[in-house]
Amino acid sequence: MRLQFTLLIPLLAVQFLFAQNKPAKKIRLPAALREASGLYYAAPDSLWWHNDSGDQPRLFLTDRKGNLKKEVVLKTRNRDWEDLTADKQGNIYIGDFGNNGNARKDLRIYIFNPVTEELDSILFHYPDQQEFPPAPAQWNFNMEGFFWYNDTLHLFSKNRLLQGNDYTKYYTLPAQPGTFTATLQDSIHLKNRVVTAAAISPDGQTVALLAYYYKRFLHFIPITRTTVYTLPYFDKNQLEKKRVGKFLIPTQYECLDFIDNQSVYIGSERTPLLKKQVKQVQLFRFRKS
Repeated sequence: MRLQFTLLIPLLAVQFLFAQNKPAKKIRLPAALREASGLYYAAPDSLWWHNDSGDQPRLFLTDRKGNLKKEVVLKTRNRDWEDLTADKQGNIYIGDFGNNGNARKDLRIYIFNPVTEELDSILFHYPDQQEFPPAPAQWNFNMEGFFWYNDTLHLFSKNRLLQGNDYTKYYTLPAQPGTFTATLQDSIHLKNRVVTAAAISPDGQTVALLAYYYKRFLHFIPITRTTVYTLPYFDKNQLEKKRVGKFLIPTQYECLDFIDNQSVYIGSERTPLLKKQVKQVQLFRFRKS
């Protein structure tokens, strides 16, 4: 009996440590993160966030439960921060490229090193935009999702909800300081959806796009639908979708990042009727991590 108890102690210790390192199903964010628009999952206990436009130019670091570990205020401005990503050296890229009016000429991506606190930036414009703003039918120069992969930044535009044509444009930029013209690579049709965030799996095999749709049922009941699209190896011909939820109270999920090769975190804004929330979404069940 004593031997069995002795053998049980290490087993319980391993189970406890595993539970401690396991990502939470839901995260309760601190009060200061009222409108989380960007997420970078650096490690199980290191998650970086930022608010949407209107907030200070600051980043938040939390643990897996959403407890605030650190707040970093950058010496710049938050005109319309929309997404976060990072490279293998730990540099964080902040997309200040929100462009609801399609009239911005100061599109920028900040490069921040959280260790040295050095700050640099990428200035860019789109090769296919000649008017600021263009005619409403061409309003597809708003950007809310991007990620780093192989020394390149991959950007996915947010089309106009209801008035748009359901296409997200896919651009690339060099992941280095300077002034560039983005390269238009392709476009992807997402029926009745607009993109609000993008990420790539740790193994580089899967691109995920967070998207939503809004309409009024019976002309007065607002309904939103949230979907995570996956593209294996950047292949839009293998596009798959994971329906996250249908909400009678309008809500909008704005941030996304991979936890591992099978699952992601997605986060929503706070609304007058709903609290902000971050939850885990399982994309694949039988894929090796």
